[in-house]
Amino acid sequence: IMVQLVGPLRKELADSLSSCRVLVVGAGGIGCELLKNLVLTGFKNIEVIDLDTIDVSNLNRQFLFQKNHVGKSKAQVAKESVLRFCPSANITAYHDSVMNPDYNVEFFRNFQLVMNALDNRAARNHVNRMCLAADIPLIESGTAGYLGQVTVIKKGMTECYECQPKPTQKTFPGCTIRNTPSEPIHCIVWAKYLFNQLFGEEDADQEVSPDTADPEAAWNPEETAARASASDQDGDIKRVSTKDWARSTGYDPVKLFNKLFKDDIMYLLTMDKLWKKRKAPVPLDWAEVHQLGRSQDDMCGAGLKDQQVLSVGGYSQLFQRSVETLRAQLKEKGDSAELVWDKDDPPAMDFVTAAANLRMHIFSMNMKSRFDVKSMAGNIIPAIATTNAVIAGLIVLEALKILNSDFQQCRTIFLNKQPNPRKKLLVPCALDRPNPNCYVCASKPEVTVKLCVHKTIVQTLQDKILKEKFGMVAPDVQIEDGKGTILISSEEGETEANNGKFLSDFGIRNGSRLQVCVCLEELPRDVEFEVVGDAPEKAPPPSVPEEEKSITNGNKDSAQPSTSTKAEAEDDDILIVDSDEEPSSSTTDVSMETGSLKRKLQDAETGETASKRKRLDQQPAAEDDDDDDDIIALD
Repeated sequence: IMVQLVGPLRKELADSLSSCRVLVVGAGGIGCELLKNLVLTGFKNIEVIDLDTIDVSNLNRQFLFQKNHVGKSKAQVAKESVLRFCPSANITAYHDSVMNPDYNVEFFRNFQLVMNALDNRAARNHVNRMCLAADIPLIESGTAGYLGQVTVIKKGMTECYECQPKPTQKTFPGCTIRNTPSEPIHCIVWAKYLFNQLFGEEDADQEVSPDTADPEAAWNPEETAARASASDQDGDIKRVSTKDWARSTGYDPVKLFNKLFKDDIMYLLTMDKLWKKRKAPVPLDWAEVHQLGRSQDDMCGAGLKDQQVLSVGGYSQLFQRSVETLRAQLKEKGDSAELVWDKDDPPAMDFVTAAANLRMHIFSMNMKSRFDVKSMAGNIIPAIATTNAVIAGLIVLEALKILNSDFQQCRTIFLNKQPNPRKKLLVPCALDRPNPNCYVCASKPEVTVKLCVHKTIVQTLQDKILKEKFGMVAPDVQIEDGKGTILISSEEGETEANNGKFLSDFGIRNGSRLQVCVCLEELPRDVEFEVVGDAPEKAPPPSVPEEEKSITNGNKDSAQPSTSTKAEAEDDDILIVDSDEEPSSSTTDVSMETGSLKRKLQDAETGETASKRKRLDQQPAAEDDDDDDDIIALD
């Protein structure tokens, strides 16, 4: 579907298109369509960023890519392909994560407009916050099967991306599912893929083995391309599908268990770049787990059977029983038979429950009951090329309104699967005003503190700035690096080793952001730093009791920051570090976002309790130039 504009653009608008700089974040399904639309509309200065590499499964809908591009950078190949539509366009491609600290607030201020074409919530949250801090309009978009949505976000005028709770995400990057799951839903999706690979219809989009071409494991584009190329060459190794291998073993539950939960995990551990800032997975061995299962009860808690959480031994036995049952069903159906996963089919549900929970345990997440797994295991939503095309066209139309200074005409537009009562598939709605309780886009989001990150230690940040100056009691601080690593914990002794280290030792730099959960009390003003901006002269006393602390450690149920909007929440603050000089590796721009009080925040994305993130065990070496002054701003 091509969205065509009727008639030529006004000269003033056409000139604006050719001169303005726009940023496209994502070069996948929507991104390919969007880049094509932009150059054909007249946009000349475009920058596109995407961390991902091209996979065979992308070729059915991401039309800028061909078979010979598999393994290469999506951003770079998209640039080359789009230039064929308009050779005069000036396009810059970044094969990188938009959450890299290099792409800070100053980077975003280089653009008149940012357009999101992303497939994960963490990156959407990050771009939303960067655009708010830079005061740059953002066009957010997304698709789910035949459904789609486009909306415009403008600081102080509309809701931001995080103003309202979001439903559970139902589509996820393949490398997250295969290599680095951080939420239970990732493991449940993996288990459903595994069911299809073993017993159902095989799908290239549903591979479950470790992704050797994971872009995060190979940041060098040439290295990534070489790995992908090598993966297509058999050499002396005969490659077989997961189903063929399982058949060759006679669907032996023990061999399947050790392959999936031991051998594949040990292979993942060899991709050491993945585990520099994550808690590494722990392989399971059938003999050890089976022996452990004999020495402990299968059940971990009372209640209805479906609501009980089994032990690791219990889930390993459930895995064995379900594989044996499904193997018998296949045998009854005959050669080349396939099973269809149905959440109401007990053996299929048992298999997914067992496999998902074993993987959760391996990746240090709290395991789930059968009831919870069943409720989360909804149908997997396919990617539809025509939906992406329609949404990409709508993004450009909203962009034209913004550049034409006609912001009042901007709309949130929903693409429905079926016509509404007025026989419309596209339904425009007026943009909503900002949520006054949103901790991300509060009306006064920043307070600035001037300090030197090479001389300020974590203890000073905690005691002198957060507690004394801003009256925060027992703050919990995590670095927004995409992994949720803990810098300061309110739980005694958990991050005590960090106290004497400098902020620069943790890689905190210009553009970094910290999230803080706090309550307030009155404490004296410190004299060791200079506050620039509106800082609270007197902090109010605490009015809400401290909530119970979580006891989790490492990656747990949720890897993303909570967007809780509890009515009982305390004042929200954000800490941003900036520099008087040009941004560099020795200057710091840190933002601290404070959610509602303490831990156990209800995660608006998953409906689960936000939990402790992985603490920093390894820190980058401190950078040089100790005399650089940095600015911290709290909003």
